[in-house]
Amino acid sequence: MTKSFRTSFLVTAMSVFLLSLSNSLFADQSSVLSSVQAALPQYEVESAELHQEAGLYVVVLKNGPTLHVTQDGKYFVAGDLYRIDNTKLENVTEKAKLTKIEALPESQMIVYKAKNEKAHITVFTDVDCGYCRMLHKEVPKLNEAGVTVRYLAYPRAGIGSEAYRKMVSIWCSADPKEWLTQVKLGTEIPENKCVNPVADQYKLGNEVGVRGTPSIVLDNGSFLPGYLPAAELVKELGL
Repeated sequence: MTKSFRTSFLVTAMSVFLLSLSNSLFADQSSVLSSVQAALPQYEVESAELHQEAGLYVVVLKNGPTLHVTQDGKYFVAGDLYRIDNTKLENVTEKAKLTKIEALPESQMIVYKAKNEKAHITVFTDVDCGYCRMLHKEVPKLNEAGVTVRYLAYPRAGIGSEAYRKMVSIWCSADPKEWLTQVKLGTEIPENKCVNPVADQYKLGNEVGVRGTPSIVLDNGSFLPGYLPAAELVKELGL
């Protein structure tokens, strides 16, 4: 067998193997999607990707939980996926959530920047939420501790609600930071309209598991569903 023939044979064999593997993966994905859609017809599947290390399909449901499904589509668990790293646990699901949030440009957020930034938190907020208002009063303390606070909109009543209208008006105002503070204090805001990210941020909140406000995402990927005073948040950030 000549060298050129051997090379050609190996390339062909590898191509056949990769094609077979690709077909197998698509077949498995098809089985997974069929099973999930049959078992949970009330949900729309947003994405389904194979987690290579875990050997499970990560299926994201629109306005629903994230599922981890076996490749034959016969079993699934709902909730976070963890990886055991020697003596530590890494929350793979939360890490994926953080990736989506960190990909957003700060220009789409309302940001209260710390002068000496050591960490940041991203908060899904609703202007009519009492605990959100309590957290907003803690922003100066957080800034003093070196924590930047970045807000995303999450009108709990949904797109088209009164809270949604207020948040669109805030994002479209000439001074969103000042108006966010004023509206959380009870001030009525004039209606403003523009191209804005409020609906997209609300949808993102649903995708990453926000079920109430405030929902706080730390810059280490931890997800805190609820209000914490500044001192406790600073501890959570390890500052």
